[in-house]
Amino acid sequence: MSAHGTVLYDAPGPRAKAIYRILSVLVVALLVLVGWIVYRALDANGQLTAAKWEPFLESTSWTTYLLPGIRGTIVAAVASIVLALVLGTVLGIARLSDHRWVRAVAGTIVELFRAVPVLILMIFAYQVFAEYRVFKSEYLALAAVITGLTLYNGSVIAEIVRAGIRSLPRGQAEAAAAVGMRKNQIMRLILLPQAVTIMLPAIVSQMVIALKDSALGYLIGYVEVVRSGQQLGAFFANYLPALLVVAVIMIVLNSALTRFAMWLEKRLRSGRRKKGAIGAEDPDNLPTMEVPGLDMAGERRP
Repeated sequence: MSAHGTVLYDAPGPRAKAIYRILSVLVVALLVLVGWIVYRALDANGQLTAAKWEPFLESTSWTTYLLPGIRGTIVAAVASIVLALVLGTVLGIARLSDHRWVRAVAGTIVELFRAVPVLILMIFAYQVFAEYRVFKSEYLALAAVITGLTLYNGSVIAEIVRAGIRSLPRGQAEAAAAVGMRKNQIMRLILLPQAVTIMLPAIVSQMVIALKDSALGYLIGYVEVVRSGQQLGAFFANYLPALLVVAVIMIVLNSALTRFAMWLEKRLRSGRRKKGAIGAEDPDNLPTMEVPGLDMAGERRP
């Protein structure tokens, strides 16, 4: 820790540092004690025996329970993320429209679906799809999960898109309009490409939320990894190991999604830097201006 103060707080003195060390030791000791108590309780109930973990070494446990659940989670998450990105982009741009009625409609949709819990959206969509037979029975749960996740996350992404575009300097849009570009060209060619790199961290966080919220689908009968883990735990009577394995699977999936987003962000940023460097160094890309009475070399015309 730096010995210098900041505008937020003063640097701690020797006495404060000693108190912080004592508190840190006490917190660590308390966590160790709680962990030991939990371990003893689980061990006394036989939850940590090797027999509880043996089902995960059998291929049938994975092919029957876990792999179908993982596939269901990935399918629901990927479909809802893609649709939410499309819906959020459309609604976010609509909220920046010059037409008041477009802004009002988009704002009402965003505020409505942001306020309703995801589980309520899933249950409502499931009942509507079942009542009017929109989908076949085997696809009802999947359609309801994707619909709920798309509507909620799309409305949140719409606010992210709107804030990202608003964060850009207004002079860029004004300069593009001054050279005769239409509004859709300004949005598509000038504003959105720059706003993507600004919005990407927030969008990634929302993608992770969508991936985790797909677990709510088990309440309407959708086969995803949490439901599969519960079924496996009920069959082998090893709920705790099954839930721990499910937790590890979800951590791996979220980590993979985060790493992919970080890789994509680096690619986008490096691409923008390369284009900027090429544009600055290539003399053929530099604008030229002809001065009346002078040639291109700066010599006066005869």
